[in-house]
Amino acid sequence: MDEHTESSALSQTPIAGFIGRVSGYVANGLRYWEPRRIIFNIVLGAVVAGHFVYALPQSREQLTVNTILGLFFLAVLANVCYCAVYAIDLFVQFSGLHTAWSKGRIAVLIVGTAFAAVIAHFFSMTMFFSN
Repeated sequence: MDEHTESSALSQTPIAGFIGRVSGYVANGLRYWEPRRIIFNIVLGAVVAGHFVYALPQSREQLTVNTILGLFFLAVLANVCYCAVYAIDLFVQFSGLHTAWSKGRIAVLIVGTAFAAVIAHFFSMTMFFSN
């Protein structure tokens, strides 16, 4: 069997079809979710900046290297949590609900961003408002 025959035989296997399907769904998810990550980060940044400005001048006194490192850590953690949407996205795409998922994606984005904003609100309160 030559190399070309092995390649075409492999491309006809169910595993190759599954891998092709997965790669298409992953690419679809990346095209949708990655541009919206910017919106997610802008909303969270606005929440933190709003608390910082509201608490001035006290918040400026609390702005230390450790506070900045803590904010950086929380920003990275928020973006890692944002990646959880890919598991949901792949699950729904595999279920075959493509038409309904176009509206569902928007709902997941809004609810997820709102939830993250609430968490950012409480962390910002504890960072910039002292008792």
